[in-house]
Amino acid sequence: MSNTLDVITIGEAMAMFVAAETGDLAAAEHFTKRVAGAELNVATGLARLGHQVCWISRVGDDSFGRFVISQLEKEGINTRGVTIDNRYPTGFQLKSKAENGTDPIVEYFRKGSAASHLSCDDFDSDCFAAARHLHVSGVAAALSASSLELLHFATRTMKAAGKTISFDPNLRPSLWPSEQEMVSQLNKLAFEADWVLPGLREGAILTGHHSPEAIADFYLDKGVQIVVIKTGPDGAWYKTTQGDKGTVDPFYVENVVDTVGAGDGFAVGVISALLEGKPLPQAVRRGNKIGSLAIQVIGDSEGLPTRNALAEIE
Repeated sequence: MSNTLDVITIGEAMAMFVAAETGDLAAAEHFTKRVAGAELNVATGLARLGHQVCWISRVGDDSFGRFVISQLEKEGINTRGVTIDNRYPTGFQLKSKAENGTDPIVEYFRKGSAASHLSCDDFDSDCFAAARHLHVSGVAAALSASSLELLHFATRTMKAAGKTISFDPNLRPSLWPSEQEMVSQLNKLAFEADWVLPGLREGAILTGHHSPEAIADFYLDKGVQIVVIKTGPDGAWYKTTQGDKGTVDPFYVENVVDTVGAGDGFAVGVISALLEGKPLPQAVRRGNKIGSLAIQVIGDSEGLPTRNALAEIE
């Protein structure tokens, strides 16, 4: 493969069933099937903006796996790095219908999934050589020891090749044996990245600091080049290794429908703009904008805009 890929990312996708009515999931009778996964959301958003994206994962040799593959192809995401595993199933999740901007309830059925068996055997050297940027998150890191090993191998390989790496902590405490282990392992990954994109609460857990600047300095002192911190209703705050820093205002959303996927949308905005050579404040503003679009619809990726849609609102 020639250098034709903009971004490569690694993670798990699951079939997602979203309840059609509010209330207890146990009482829900009608669901809409979608695809979910933090890294896949980012891949989808970047692909819709015209970037060439390859997604590395494993899916089961089952109907859910075929559904995931069909959604990748629909979005124009390169599927070369996806292994169809006939030993383990594709995971799935149930998601409640949220109302009044509350967080939905999500129940996961992913233990022992095909993606949890990701390992260095899934490293496609041609794909990684072709890509100019790697995006990783704390979700794939939490799947298994072998998946975490793959992420470290991938980040070290890309770093040695002089390519950029972004990291979104995407904390999933329930998938780790302890908070201490989660903090230790995710910070090791963060230190290998060029751009780190935590939420304010995530940053406090990972660093022990509570102000955006102290959290940023924690990572900048370890060699990270850019830290962008999501500060919720206050927008976002950034700082670079050169000392540039500032706040970027949020976009007001009148009707919050579903908060899941907002951070992935934010990552799409920041990563896409930086890859396009936009100034950092403009990249963070795009992150805020796409994040605000994501929370106005049901589903993790339905609010991610196309290039034409983004051009109309930027």
